[in-house]
Amino acid sequence: MKITIQDIAPGEEEEIIVRCRNLDEALLRVIHEIKTRRGKFTVSDKDKIRQVDAGDVYYFEAVDNKVFLYLEQDVFEVRYKLYEIEAEYENTDFFRASKSVIINLAKVRQFAPEFGGRFEAQMMNGEKLIISRQYVPALKKRLGM
Repeated sequence: MKITIQDIAPGEEEEIIVRCRNLDEALLRVIHEIKTRRGKFTVSDKDKIRQVDAGDVYYFEAVDNKVFLYLEQDVFEVRYKLYEIEAEYENTDFFRASKSVIINLAKVRQFAPEFGGRFEAQMMNGEKLIISRQYVPALKKRLGM
């Protein structure tokens, strides 16, 4: 594999070109990892607007037709629908855990089976989230179980 890095002029847009024979799962994960690390969400913080790196997000939750972004200690409303976030961050560490929650698997400390075929995800900040039983098979596949 050959890797080429070129400097660009100020004002030019950064670009990554992938040339390959087969776009396999490993390469897709690398591409989406780059996208996640570079991705940002714009949130309102009182009277200020700030950007949050996608990699810092613990999870998203939909409540009463609003979507909230959860960081280690802060919560912000975002102007996206869960399906938009799911589509944008497909094949990354973001995983649909239920109809109303998308979690960042990179921020999960551990998983534990729960009653009724569900799983519990304990996040690195101590929060516990439930993974609905309909999403457990996809989670097991992602975890290689």
